Amino acid sequence: MPVAIFDLDETLIDGDCSTLWCEHMGRLGWVDPESFMRRNNEMMDAYKAGELAMEDYMAFSLEPMAGRTPEEVEHLVGPWVEDVIEPIIFSDACKAIAEHRTQGDRILVISASSVHLVAPIAERLGIDEVLAIDLDVQHGVYSGATTGTLTYQQGKVARLMQWLDAEGENLEGASFYSDSRNDLPLLQTVDHPHVVNPDPVLLEHAREAGWPIHHWK
Repeated sequence: MPVAIFDLDETLIDGDCSTLWCEHMGRLGWVDPESFMRRNNEMMDAYKAGELAMEDYMAFSLEPMAGRTPEEVEHLVGPWVEDVIEPIIFSDACKAIAEHRTQGDRILVISASSVHLVAPIAERLGIDEVLAIDLDVQHGVYSGATTGTLTYQQGKVARLMQWLDAEGENLEGASFYSDSRNDLPLLQTVDHPHVVNPDPVLLEHAREAGWPIHHWK
């Protein structure tokens, strides 16, 4: 069946879940809020410019979770999703997801954020199939490292191809929705690319390519 693929940050939600979680770690007392968010925002600026080394960002953003159990973190992520994320879900995104479901498409979220955030957010949207950055667990606690191919830029294509092969699916008739220039490799791979509230580089590319441009609220 056709697959409808959605980016998460700034596409399904009006914000970046990794940044919002970093702010929450400051509220929890896990980090110094001022210095940690200063560094986070510097790295997010590099992301927006298509210049971020994702390995560096993950090492930075996961360090406060090292030594904590997945269960401890999950217990805190649930209320955070309800309080912080639910109010910024784009209503137009919900409509697009519903339309694809009505058409019988298989829905997948693929994000360059960590799976411990992406999976529960997708669940709130009624989506249970997710590809995101996987986290390493050693002796029952997070190590602060990632595992596997990072779902970032070309890595999204690589992980999607692995998933399609494992699931017996293909990209015939597939759609992908994203806001970011970082997702051009995947947008150029699917039959039906869609750009959502695009950054300037992606907007120019979409106009030249004749891709649908959505302004979701």
